[in-house]
Amino acid sequence: MTRLPSLVPNTPGATYPSADTPPRRDAPFTLLRAAQVIDGRGGVPIQQGAVLLEGVRIHAVGPQSNVAAPAGAAVELLDYPAGTILPGLIDAHTHLNGFGDGRRGDDLAQLPDELLLLQAARNARAHLESGVTTLRDCGSKGRTAFMLREAVRQGIATGPRLILSGRPVTITGGHLWYFGSEADGVDAVRRMVRQLVKEGADFIKIVATGGSTRTSYPSRPSYTVDELRAIVDEAHTFGKPTAAHCASIQGTMNALEAGVDTIVHCMFVEPDGSVQFRPEVAERLAERGAWADCTVAQSWMRILALRAKEARGEALAAAEQREVAQLERAREVRKEHFRRLLDAGAKMVSGSDSSWAWYPMGRFQYEIIGHAEWGMGPMAAILSGTRDAATCLGVDDETGTLEAGKAADVLVVDGDPLQDIWSLLRVRDVFLGGRRVARAEAGPPLPLGEAARQGG
Repeated sequence: MTRLPSLVPNTPGATYPSADTPPRRDAPFTLLRAAQVIDGRGGVPIQQGAVLLEGVRIHAVGPQSNVAAPAGAAVELLDYPAGTILPGLIDAHTHLNGFGDGRRGDDLAQLPDELLLLQAARNARAHLESGVTTLRDCGSKGRTAFMLREAVRQGIATGPRLILSGRPVTITGGHLWYFGSEADGVDAVRRMVRQLVKEGADFIKIVATGGSTRTSYPSRPSYTVDELRAIVDEAHTFGKPTAAHCASIQGTMNALEAGVDTIVHCMFVEPDGSVQFRPEVAERLAERGAWADCTVAQSWMRILALRAKEARGEALAAAEQREVAQLERAREVRKEHFRRLLDAGAKMVSGSDSSWAWYPMGRFQYEIIGHAEWGMGPMAAILSGTRDAATCLGVDDETGTLEAGKAADVLVVDGDPLQDIWSLLRVRDVFLGGRRVARAEAGPPLPLGEAARQGG
């Protein structure tokens, strides 16, 4: 596994970005106690558990009877008698520039970089307040993502730990070309990887097929296997992982052949646009040990938004009714494919793809909920958005689990997500690097009623 050298590469001294609320000077320790602790390691939860934070690090994790600050030390005590303590969530797939209001990337990219940087800052803050303490941005325009990281480092903006690709590498006219990194041919793609590394990229995002970009072809591969191999080889030379947008079967096969580390979307679409699960591709994915980020909640966000409109008493237009029906049919197919990937032994990671299309940032939990309800079950789904995501991103030495010595990134929710995965939306507190995050919203981003649960 290619690993990142630090959580915030290329920014010395910025490993622990500000979360607005400074630790109390008279209390170097913070003791969190709850009904249970899910430490993210995959074992049995700790009942009546506690997590002791010391500055930016976790000092101890265990039963409340066994976890205490050193004798005489000042300690701030926070009790959550009906709550669950978990690792801070890790979203393996975001696009910081977007609005989540349905606009296409082609139109988004027409906005000036200055405005997109401000939106990226707002998105990063929304994700952090919802419980995401680390995110991987899989493509932003120009240098906006890098500038956001610098703003966080200098305390100008507040956001999670940022794992950045900068601009995605794509063919001329390919998906996301408008973000600024078109490159064709083996030599050109190698140069582009080197340029992105120079600018501060933590990993390389590859566009292996078309997508929603108007000039691209979603059901067909873009780069050749030789070009993909050159990108992967160059990235790995610099110790950078790779992730490839794959909206078709051949794109996934090409990416796996080239050694890509994460397959994004992993859609089973033939060149003619027909959808057909290919067992041999699933078996190859599992055999290669690549991660699959299936972005299962992307279309669900649109369905929920339209269902919420109905719940408000607003009639859906005929086109909206057709859209809901089409999306729900497509989700049933995706659910089947997801379950067959699980059965094949594929490694799954949670990535939201927000703020693309109709998916606003700050709702990453729906990705984990979707994983749980599509066959993973609650614990494995939580791990897909904590421990496994950290491993996928190459930062599991620092975060993703609650263990002594790791970064003090913590999420506290009301209820028991192992009994009701929707409890992940009931956020009580978020800690980033030991600092309690000031949160603007006390409630969940969407209603928790049965209407929201339908269609999952």
